[in-house]
Amino acid sequence: MPLRTSAQNRSSHSDHFQGPVRRDTPKKDEISIMKKTGNLEIDGERLWDSIMEIAKIGATEKGGSCRLALTDLDREARDLFVSWCQDAGCSIAIDKMGNIFARRQGSDPDLYPVAVGSHLDTQPTGGRFDGVYGVLTGLEVIRTLNDHKITTRHPIEAVCWTNEEGSRFAPAMVASGVFAGVYDLEFGLSREDKDGRTMGEELARIGYAGDQPMGRPLHAYLEAHIEQGPILVEEQIDIGIVTDAQGQRWYELELNGTESHAGPTPMDRRRDALLAAARVVTLINDIGLAHAPLACATVGMMQVYPNSRNVIPGRVFMTIDIRHPDDAVLSKMDNLVRGGISDITTAAGISHDINQIFYYAPISFDSSCVRAVTEAASTCGYSARQIVTGAGHDACFIAHAAPTSMIFIPCIDGISHNEVEDIHPAWSTQGANVMLQTVLNKAEQLAG
Repeated sequence: MPLRTSAQNRSSHSDHFQGPVRRDTPKKDEISIMKKTGNLEIDGERLWDSIMEIAKIGATEKGGSCRLALTDLDREARDLFVSWCQDAGCSIAIDKMGNIFARRQGSDPDLYPVAVGSHLDTQPTGGRFDGVYGVLTGLEVIRTLNDHKITTRHPIEAVCWTNEEGSRFAPAMVASGVFAGVYDLEFGLSREDKDGRTMGEELARIGYAGDQPMGRPLHAYLEAHIEQGPILVEEQIDIGIVTDAQGQRWYELELNGTESHAGPTPMDRRRDALLAAARVVTLINDIGLAHAPLACATVGMMQVYPNSRNVIPGRVFMTIDIRHPDDAVLSKMDNLVRGGISDITTAAGISHDINQIFYYAPISFDSSCVRAVTEAASTCGYSARQIVTGAGHDACFIAHAAPTSMIFIPCIDGISHNEVEDIHPAWSTQGANVMLQTVLNKAEQLAG
């Protein structure tokens, strides 16, 4: 891989890249702005309505969303987001990976922007809030500042990253990874879906192959997201202050045995790829359990060939996902995965090919940004706790290139990547209020 660097309750509501930073002091009127914004709040109903409007695009029968990256539905959601940003007075720029940057200019156009974002693409059976909440929180911050005629020193950008989910094009977060210099542009554009269509081709087809170069300085990057887990909702805490992210390794594994007739072939003569795959599934689960409670280990996808009821499977393709916040433990788990698969296939008399397609080390988010989120939650009067994210987010790659932090809100029963994923409107308002105060902190702060 061309790396360049390291039971379910339902809610009742069911052109502008700049130059060097200037380092000077705020003017008197800007200081007064800082003093009067502590009680400023976003329009929670407007934010909720915007989320529900996007949810209509790719809506599923069970109340979720299906907008795979760079499909026509993804384009429709992008078009709506862009039109809303333009209505809010933003200028729009799109880079070569299709990442969208909607800018509200600051009083000093030479300062680097404070960016707020996430993604609009979903899982095939995804929810209405994963990703889209963070994108529209960025827009709502801009709308609120417009409402109150507040000017920030730093520009503010609402950002939509391409293909965060990695469901259609693997790996996940590839476009934010290219922006941050983790992957090169050629690698990003060449990612293929199951039908052989590349990201580059699909960006051009839907009209989002931008011309802006990849990567540029950001003063800070902030991302609001549903927790996608049960901690906040079970502890009845309003806000999660994300300090770290688990490291991840993704693998693609192919097992090759021998196809043969299910009737005449004796049990002791078989080279059954699916039987070996079943043992690999158990192995991966056991590795996760052995390193609990912080570890996660998952087989999420499997394809069996020839997939005929009276043929012993001769080939299996499967995916493996392991995670841990300690990179040394993650490396130990990697060794156990590789060694265990080798033992299984040797005993079964079959061959295998394992390829690690995605890796990032555990991430510690920027202390000044984490502190800004902490202060913002306190200013808003919300309960908060520090939390480590077990999921991957664009913030995990942007953290390589800019000071970064995340804001979590609860989700009902901790469920995500599921059509029943849900939140209460009050939660979305609270998270966006914290984001507003955090943005005001960073956007008024002097560079450096």
